[in-house]
Amino acid sequence: MSSSISLDSFKSLIYFITAAQQKSFTNAAEELGVSKSTIGKSISRLEENLGITLFHRNTRKITLTTEGEGYLKSCLDALQTLESAQNLLRANINAPNGIVRIDMPSAFGRKVMIPILMEMSSEHPRLNFIITFNDKVIDPQDLGFDLAIRFGEVKDSLDLVAKNLNDQQLVLCASTQYLKKNGIPNTLDDLNQHQCLVAWRGATPLGWLLKNENLQDVRFYPKPFHQISDGDAMVDACLLGAGIMQFPLSLIKEHIVENKLQIILPEFNPDPTKLSIIWPRTPFLLPGLRYVIDTLMALSEKSKFS
Repeated sequence: MSSSISLDSFKSLIYFITAAQQKSFTNAAEELGVSKSTIGKSISRLEENLGITLFHRNTRKITLTTEGEGYLKSCLDALQTLESAQNLLRANINAPNGIVRIDMPSAFGRKVMIPILMEMSSEHPRLNFIITFNDKVIDPQDLGFDLAIRFGEVKDSLDLVAKNLNDQQLVLCASTQYLKKNGIPNTLDDLNQHQCLVAWRGATPLGWLLKNENLQDVRFYPKPFHQISDGDAMVDACLLGAGIMQFPLSLIKEHIVENKLQIILPEFNPDPTKLSIIWPRTPFLLPGLRYVIDTLMALSEKSKFS
């Protein structure tokens, strides 16, 4: 659809509306920062193009003609429509929408993040997620993610932005049935006589982070009885009495309270580890991703991840 309205024509409308509202060419010129003659000539051309007289003029004042009053109303209605269109477009652009690709640790993702993300989507139906579960340390850009959640401190870089959601306490624990059967270890050396459930990443068992006798956090590598790559599966195995595991306390609190799992060797617990969110550094975040990040940071301030 074509339009015959030029920039000069649009300026004429603005000059006309301002003059009508100010009831003066002089005042309109002062408000718009142009000369009085510019206002007068522009409105004269507008009247000529329309074939009507918009103002009654005398040396003391100007007043709208009947046709001028009708034209003013039409112009104001048109400007209101334009403003409404701009507001609607701005709202659509800024509203959370689109697909956000998020990668997260399996146990934390299923237990904590899925309810949070589904509530976001319920409140904003145009916001959609691609959710994957992965416990590996990754660069979100390498695998095409918009956002990654990871245990462990991640520092800002030229390519990545990292924010801390909260601190997570890692604990050693086992099921009550396992401890009744095999006894409770009292030292780190005792762990070598126990069945240890160890996380497995890419053919490499991961050590546990524990404090040594000098109160330093070190990696302790127990002999793995089972190596499990999925956090939920590790918790299930531990609950079934398969052995001892190290896990974030926040994810097993209910099992501790219900006496299904028991914390052991708490004096060797490491300093709390960071729970971080990571996203590619970019000058502009899409509304959906910005909303997710802002919401997670707001929940962090309310200790929702503890």
